[in-house]
Amino acid sequence: MNKTVLGISLGLALLGQPAPAGEREAIEAYVSQHQGRIFSELVQLLSIPNVAADRPNIRRNAAHLRGMLERRGLVAEILETAGNPLVYGEKKIAGAARTILFYIHYDGQPVDPPRWKQSSPFVPVLRSARLEEGGKEMPIDSSLSRFQPEWRIYARSASDDKSPIVALCAALDALKSGGREPSSNIRVVLDGEEEAGSPSLTGAIERYRERFQADVMLILDGPMHPSGRPTLNFGARGSAVLELTVYGPKFPLHSGHYGNWVPNPAMRLAQLLASMKDDAGRVVVPGFYDGIPKLKPEEIRIQEGVPDDLEELKRFFGIAQPDAVGKNLQEALQYPSLNIRGLRSAYVGDDARTIIPSDATAAIDIRLVKETPSEQIIEKVVAHIRKQGYHIVESEPDDQIRLKHSKIMRISRRKPTEAYRTEMNLPISQAITKALERTWGTEPVRIRTSGGTIPISQFIRVLGFPAISVPMVNFDNNQHSENENLRLGHLWKGIVTMASLLTMETK
Repeated sequence: MNKTVLGISLGLALLGQPAPAGEREAIEAYVSQHQGRIFSELVQLLSIPNVAADRPNIRRNAAHLRGMLERRGLVAEILETAGNPLVYGEKKIAGAARTILFYIHYDGQPVDPPRWKQSSPFVPVLRSARLEEGGKEMPIDSSLSRFQPEWRIYARSASDDKSPIVALCAALDALKSGGREPSSNIRVVLDGEEEAGSPSLTGAIERYRERFQADVMLILDGPMHPSGRPTLNFGARGSAVLELTVYGPKFPLHSGHYGNWVPNPAMRLAQLLASMKDDAGRVVVPGFYDGIPKLKPEEIRIQEGVPDDLEELKRFFGIAQPDAVGKNLQEALQYPSLNIRGLRSAYVGDDARTIIPSDATAAIDIRLVKETPSEQIIEKVVAHIRKQGYHIVESEPDDQIRLKHSKIMRISRRKPTEAYRTEMNLPISQAITKALERTWGTEPVRIRTSGGTIPISQFIRVLGFPAISVPMVNFDNNQHSENENLRLGHLWKGIVTMASLLTMETK
């Protein structure tokens, strides 16, 4: 990986920049002196399995996290929901004129242990560098007190999203050690179902809305910009998930005996999917991009200032040519997308058989922007499917339906998550931008809409506050995949960033 191009090393990217006299240095000195304790706390947290469906271990996580908040002087409690519990903490500051609500999730994506290069995704491993770059495994020794910034810890949720919890707690410790208090009232909500779409969050917000009142929500999730510069995301795309199943014969048939006569559902599904996009990657479903406004001049200026190295990203990802939905990556993120996230029909490899499958399924996710509500865009996709001649059912078709309709599809839906966006020129947006610039001596990368989905639109709808994401982990963290990791230099810098937000000016 070309670190000089992508600036993975946040420490190098910020080296030599001016900082407020004594403030940043004091936090950095605390972090340097307490790296061993901070690392140990992260290892303990990562060692508790946290897949949302694993209810007993989710409870263990919640109890552990409540203790972590209590040790920082927050009044903490476990808030019951219809599903996994939320962990809530509050710290009131005398005379504070602002309340910040921090949103972080403590659950992680499901795991496939054999695909991890370690004994278990929940037995953290320390490596000297990125695994793909030859990083060697190192013993996790409790006597270690100094950690090189390029070292990485590998475990599920190392970056998504337990390390920001540890960073926030360490920032509170650092301020206390220097005799300082936050400048704002602090509220923290830790979600145990985010990776499962937070199905219980809407009801919980209604039930506990008084606890969640705030002037701004800061979301601690997602990766920093690859340049290593401090990053602010002012919006996130939403997500709608569909599963499309095309039906063929009632049971698989010999392709020699019946090929050319019995329609193949896998082929029909492939043809349907191909009808949804052109060769440039643009969705051709009628009306899919309707309602997307042109950017304002200031928004264009900020977007063009995002330092994406597109050629290096293509090299890193191993692609020759990107889709042409936008002129560049940032413009592409301002539009909804349609993605095939999985396909299934019959068998491949050594298990392949000469058959006509009985069905074929495609799992699709549609990434939404603020101007494309989920229900409207799903209906446009469904209308397109009907236009291709499909009869849509909600369950397995019976013989009568099979004999009446030549093209049959079942569409399954999950509850969608809507997109959100906060204006960059709001006073709170400017205050947060100024706080990071003041600390790091460089303007943060400001992203209008990030690609990932965060299920906080319910908070915005019910409570009406602005929301801004403050990512702090390395972009090459294998998020949602095997061998998820955190570069430790990003953790140390993330603690400094958290301290700057906890103490930002309230005027």
